[in-house]
Order: sequence, then structure tokens, then C-alpha cells
Amino acid sequence: MNPLYRNDRPGQLPKSWYAASTDIPPERPPLYGQTTADVCIVGAGYAGLSAARHLAEKGLDVVVLDAHRAGFGASGRNGGQVGTGYNADQETLEKKCGLDAAKALWALAEEAKADLRQTCTDHIPEARYTPGVAHGCYSKGEAAAYADHAEHLAQTYGYDQIETLDTDAMQALVKTPLYKGGILDMGAGHIHPLRYAFGLARLAEAKGARLFDRSEVHHIAHGDPAEVRTDRGCVKAHHVILAGNGYLPHIERKVAAKVMPINSFICATEPLGDKAAAVLARDIAVADSKFVVNYFRMSEDKRFLFGGRESYSIGFPKDISTALVARMTTLFPQLKDARIDYVWGGTLGITMTRLPALQRIAPNILSGAGFSGHGVALSGLAGKVMAEAVAGQASRFDTLSALNVPNFPGGAAFRAPLLTLAMTWYALRDRLGI
Repeated sequence: MNPLYRNDRPGQLPKSWYAASTDIPPERPPLYGQTTADVCIVGAGYAGLSAARHLAEKGLDVVVLDAHRAGFGASGRNGGQVGTGYNADQETLEKKCGLDAAKALWALAEEAKADLRQTCTDHIPEARYTPGVAHGCYSKGEAAAYADHAEHLAQTYGYDQIETLDTDAMQALVKTPLYKGGILDMGAGHIHPLRYAFGLARLAEAKGARLFDRSEVHHIAHGDPAEVRTDRGCVKAHHVILAGNGYLPHIERKVAAKVMPINSFICATEPLGDKAAAVLARDIAVADSKFVVNYFRMSEDKRFLFGGRESYSIGFPKDISTALVARMTTLFPQLKDARIDYVWGGTLGITMTRLPALQRIAPNILSGAGFSGHGVALSGLAGKVMAEAVAGQASRFDTLSALNVPNFPGGAAFRAPLLTLAMTWYALRDRLGI
């Protein structure tokens, strides 16, 4: 079965708290017949909508195609955490790329957060950008390593937004006995992701981009113009941007070889009211140091949103809730009697190095994917730099594409079983605390 429809009905958003708390705009019509454009973008998530907005602002004629609808995929389902940097720390990037390149990458990641904050302030206030992300550690050794990392960011990059928390301070902030320390990053934050996605679509259309829903791309014929074909139509465009991330079907081998789709899941409790303060002392988001990470925060109506429990098969498990809620109540026994009102899943894209994979597939075809859990900010930046590259200013795209993300061993055919084997080991390490 097509992975686009394995877990979802065409165009129907999941029954998430995000969808329940958002004014859902009407669907846009599909693409019918042949049209032309300067740029055709495949995928209407953060990356594709960001690219569309920036290209349309430059006066280019832009068409955006989505198999479902704008904001349908990970962009409308994720944990809403606007993280600092990449899913690889700066020390790793320094060893991989050298200090100068690492500083250039850091500047881009900081710009990604700043762009998102400014966009929310100026255009999408309903996304409710809120500062603060804590990182919880399960041992004092891990907490010490996080503190060292914060000091390195301060000394090398001038980043002074992180407060180091000892055991008492962490447990006063995040009320679980399992965290033995950590950090609080006030330069990071959290948003309502679906409202943000809908807002980006609105901004792109206001600049003149044309968005089409339920328009699955099944083939791209290279050339100038390239032909982007759906079941009911075709776009002839001088440039193509692939921005489907974990939802991109296997229409481009070079993307599939580097980007692995995995599933993650979130539940939302009933509104907790005054009891919310017995879980989180402040309106922050939290992620922890497990390899199979737990991530959580409170919603604006005091529901506890808890995410984690990755899976590596195309299909969602039949029972999402039991294992997810068990992870939640292990951390927070005080929530064992809380009613669960919503449970949903979604698909993100990861890479071998957990660094984003920006590629020039052909002279006029670009791809941005594999944000590996840091996509809320980084995917919008990817869209921005891909738009710059299309417009002839490719230096920042080249900085990100120089990360040189390797293919999964065996390419797309063997990435899932090999990664499942590796992740089973990491999950065991998490449970054993090693």
C-alpha cells in the first residue's frame, strides 16, 4: 500500500488535539490539466510552504502540490518544539566540518528560530510562540555533559540563553523524580504546529503561490522544463523543489536513499486545570536524554501533550495508546488516573547522521528533508535557502548541502530493517540506563 495512505484517509487530518483546537480552512481543489510555473514544489509542509512564500515574494510563479492538504503531515502533527541547533551537537559538527563551517551552520540554525519567532509575532499569533525548552537527564553524569555543552555554546558561540539545572532545580521545574538535572534553554520555544502550518499556507497564497490539495505526484520527468505529473494533471516548471520529507513517496531514489521515514506518537490528556502545576511548574516544553526521546508540554487549555514511542514500520501499531501512556506515567505517576482524550501519530524523516539532507538532485531539482526531530525551525530555513538557490544565490544552500549526509546501507530497500535492529538496541539501552 502507498505509504501516503497507509495510516490516513485522503485529505483527512488526524483526530488530534491540534485539529480539535484549530479553525480548519476549506480544502483547496486538486490540480486538473496542464499548467506551467517557474517553480513546482512537492509537499505543503513547513519546508515547501516556506519556499513558496519566499519565492513568491521574489516575483516567481509558484505551484505547490500536496497529496493530502497543506499542513497534513508532520508539520501539523509534531510536538511543536522549536529547538536550538541540530540533532547533532556543535562539538560533533566541529569535528565533522571544522570550526568555521560549524559556526556558519550555527548561524543558520539561529536564523531559523528567529525567522519562526518573527513570523509568529507578525503574521501568525495564533500559533502562540512561547519561549523555553528544558532537557531532562536521567543521571548526574548526563547532566554534567549537558552543562559542559552549554558552557561550550556560551564560550564559542556567545549563546547565553541556557541555564544549567541541578537535581533540585530540575525537579522543581519538571516534577518527575527520574530527572537528575539538565538545562533550560530560553532561546528555544514551542508553538501550536498546525495553526502555524495553516498560517504559512495563508502567507504563501497571499504572495501569489498556487496551492493544490489531493494532488499526489507520481512521476517527475527531468529536463528544462521538468514535468511534475499527478493522476489528473501536470506542471511544467523550470525548477522543482522536493519537500515531502517522511511523506515523500519513492519518486526520487536519491532522496529515498538518505531519508528514512519513522513514526512518532502523541497523546493529550483531559484538561488538568490546577493539577497541571503538579507536572510542570512553567509553560515550557521538555525533551529528555533518552535515545528514543520523550517530549512533552502543556497545551493552552492545560492538557498534557506527551510524545515519543517511535516505530519503524510503515504502518502504525494497532494499539498506539498503551505503550505511550506507560512511558508517560513512568515519568509522571501523578498522571496515572488522567483521562486520555486524543492519541495520534505522524511520520517524520531521519538520516544516518541525524543532520538534514539538502541535495541538488539535478541542475534544476532541489530537495530538503531528514530534519530528524528538529524540523519545526530547520525545515522553514531549508525552504528559505532552497528559494535562494532557485533565485541564483546558492551559497547558503551549499553550506547545508555540504553536510554530506550518507546513504543508508543498502539504500531505500534495506534502511528499515537495519534501522529497526539498531533502534531495538538503543531502546534496550534506554531501559537499562546504559
